[in-house]
Amino acid sequence: MSPKYISDVNNPICEPFHRQSNSRQRILVVEDERDLRQITAEGLTDAGYQVDVAEDGATAWTALQIYQYDLLFTDQFMPKVSGVELLKKIHESRITLSVIMATGFLPTWEFALHPCLQPVKMLLKPYSFGKLLGMVKNVLSKTASVGDDIPLPPLPPEPPLPPLPQLLA
Repeated sequence: MSPKYISDVNNPICEPFHRQSNSRQRILVVEDERDLRQITAEGLTDAGYQVDVAEDGATAWTALQIYQYDLLFTDQFMPKVSGVELLKKIHESRITLSVIMATGFLPTWEFALHPCLQPVKMLLKPYSFGKLLGMVKNVLSKTASVGDDIPLPPLPPEPPLPPLPQLLA
């Protein structure tokens, strides 16, 4: 079986618009670098996982609304929607999902502002496929024993806007 490439909402691959599930562990790989995306998806498929791929965060968000995944493996710096922005969308939508983020630069400032968004694991680029596969197996084995009905903690409230100045009469 080969990875399924999800390109956009108008693509028939994305129909019908409801969540689907099956017995094999399903991974969504999100990477804007074509060669890295292909190698990663093929390696995970060869390792026995059902893999879908998206070339950017916006396409990944569409797939996450349609399909149910056991793991999201995402790059951080991508066009349209970054990895952290994707994590925010997932959290706000209360989608329960394990996440591995691959990046050459850790977005620690984002996680300091929103600690609830921190992914399960961070994988620094460049990485070997063996390291990735070990991390995937580790994360999926930990989450396989945890129920899918665990709610996500709420996002911290946004600080209130300062009051508007009063006009003198």
